[in-house]
Amino acid sequence: MAFGVQDDTLDPTGLMAVGSRRENEIAAAAYIAETGRGWLESLEIAGSAFVEAEKYLQNAAGTSPMFAGSLEVLKFLSEAGLKLGILSADSTAGVQAFVHRHQLDPYIQLQQGVDSEISKPDPRLFLQGCQSLEVKPASALMVGDSAGDIEMAKRAGAAGCIGICWGKPEASHLEGADLAIASLDEIEII
Repeated sequence: MAFGVQDDTLDPTGLMAVGSRRENEIAAAAYIAETGRGWLESLEIAGSAFVEAEKYLQNAAGTSPMFAGSLEVLKFLSEAGLKLGILSADSTAGVQAFVHRHQLDPYIQLQQGVDSEISKPDPRLFLQGCQSLEVKPASALMVGDSAGDIEMAKRAGAAGCIGICWGKPEASHLEGADLAIASLDEIEII
């Protein structure tokens, strides 16, 4: 439950959905420490387990599927001249693997994950992304599926925040967004 998994459903507000890998490793280590092991040993066991799981899952395309219609929208927005980026709680290597697996390289200029102590909702992560894209935060729009995305962008001074619930009816965690949508294909350029 602490990781945000119940039965076969991932809670969009849970640790696995919004936490960085390091945050998930620390939570796993806490459970391991509950068995009587020391903290450093627990961190080592958790870290090793995550490395093994990553090896097992790295070629499993179904672990991070593209939502229907997303490719077409990203292509359209890119061709319209917008700079696009993925700023994820996953590692940068994980983001890059996702982009390559789904052949998004021509459309996504920023492929950034959490590789340091800075993670969502720290606005510095958003500011780093804006700097990499050479855009001012006040000219950037965040499309995010977590409260951390929305908070991060607002604290960084983003022009606006669109919450996306990926078709799920329950999206109360996106209440802080300026606008909520069910899928990317609702985004239009006017």
